Amino acid sequence: MNLLDPRDKYPLNPEKVKGSVTIHPYYDGNGRTARLLATFILHMGGYSLNGFFSLEEHHARELEEYYHALSVHPHHNYYEGRAEADLTVWVEYFIRTLADVFTFAKKEAQSRVGDEVQIEPEALRRLDPRQRVVLSLFARTELITSADVARILGLSQRMARKLLKDWVKEGWLEIADPSKRGRSYTLSVSYRQFNGNGWNE
Repeated sequence: MNLLDPRDKYPLNPEKVKGSVTIHPYYDGNGRTARLLATFILHMGGYSLNGFFSLEEHHARELEEYYHALSVHPHHNYYEGRAEADLTVWVEYFIRTLADVFTFAKKEAQSRVGDEVQIEPEALRRLDPRQRVVLSLFARTELITSADVARILGLSQRMARKLLKDWVKEGWLEIADPSKRGRSYTLSVSYRQFNGNGWNE
C-alpha cells in the first residue's frame, strides 16, 4: 500500500491509517506512528492545520471512542482475520474526526480575524507535542499516574515512567506521592496556571 501515491484522489484514506495500526510493525508506538503518518499525509496533500489543532489532541480527548473504532475484529493479528474485517465503524469515526478537527480549525481561524495575535507563553512553547497531550489531562484532575500517561500516549508503563522522571527533572511536573505503588504527579507551581486549558487570557 503506497501511503503517498500522487494519483490518489483522496490522499488520506482511512484504510491506510487503519492498516498501519492493525499490522503492528513495532513493539510499541504503532498508534502514534499511524497518527503521525496521518498528519504528514495531510500536510503533504495541502491540508496542514498549521498548529490550530492536531489529530493527536482529538484522539487524546476521545480515547475510549478511538479504541472502540479500532476494535473491528476480535483477533489482534492482522493475518488472522483483521485484514478482512469490516471497517465501517472505523471509517465513520475517522471521517467524523477529520470533519470535527477541520471545522474547529475553521471556526478558530474565523474568530481570530482582526484580533491581536497573542504570543504563547514561553513555558508552553517549551513543551513538545507529547507533553502538551499530557498537560491536557490536568483539565480534569490535579493528579496523574504513569498508567494515565501510558494510556493517553499509547506507551508501555515502563516508558511512561521514564518520561515522567525526565519531566520532573525538567521542572514542569512534580511528584505528589513518592510511594512506589501509588506514585502520582502534579503540575509544578509555574505550570498550574495553564491547568491543561491553554493559558489565562
